[in-house]
Amino acid sequence: MACSALLKKASLVGAFFVSVFFLVPALALCPAPGALQSVEVLRVVDGDTLRLVDGRSVRLIGLNSPELGRDGRSAEPYAEAARRRLDELVSASDRRIGLRLGREARDRYGRILAHGFDARGRNLEAQLLAEGLGYLVAIPPNVQLLECQRAAERGARRAAVGLWRRPPQLAPRQLTRGGFALVRGRVERVERNGGGVWLELDGPLVLRVAPQALAQFDGRRLQGLAGKRVEARGWVVDRARRGGVKPGQARWLLPLSHEAMLEVLR
Repeated sequence: MACSALLKKASLVGAFFVSVFFLVPALALCPAPGALQSVEVLRVVDGDTLRLVDGRSVRLIGLNSPELGRDGRSAEPYAEAARRRLDELVSASDRRIGLRLGREARDRYGRILAHGFDARGRNLEAQLLAEGLGYLVAIPPNVQLLECQRAAERGARRAAVGLWRRPPQLAPRQLTRGGFALVRGRVERVERNGGGVWLELDGPLVLRVAPQALAQFDGRRLQGLAGKRVEARGWVVDRARRGGVKPGQARWLLPLSHEAMLEVLR
């Protein structure tokens, strides 16, 4: 099916999404930016990953959904709800969606990095963010839809839907394992060296902006964060599992990829 025909098809959306639609600005739906590649979806793996009929896997850009249970770990809250909702959106488009490949086209696992769009040309990631079924992530160079996706998440936070019904943020001392997390804390110290900029929080966590990521940040703003409360998001690394923690080092490390992953709280 041609993508132009795909975009003309009416999408059948669930009642839940219809209610959420009125909670977010129209911009948050992130309309399709021009021509798309039409593909057929075989299976929805989880809330942010698709398997296509041709065998390729697609990781949706800008969205990190909760993890399904695997390897002895239980599923995170809303993980199954996110998978089901994405499957509903795909099914409503007759299992055919439009893809817009990212500037970086594949991740380290070989998956295609792309934005997905339903039959009405609306961004799939933004729809899940607007319903509180995932977290915004910004990983350059794939940040073309960052602003409208961020608006979608903000709408969900204001409405306290999905993941935002109960505050998901952790204090540094509440961290117990690696993986994606939202963390709030006070910046006690800012240091810059050959390894980048390091923001030491009031607990066993340090935020790191690597040298190659510094272009995505305002350097003066980073240096002025000492004493400020911040909310950071990203994939936390347990340094204790990487050969031990040196004296004076925080056990947990959270690398920051983009300014959108770090917010200064009022």
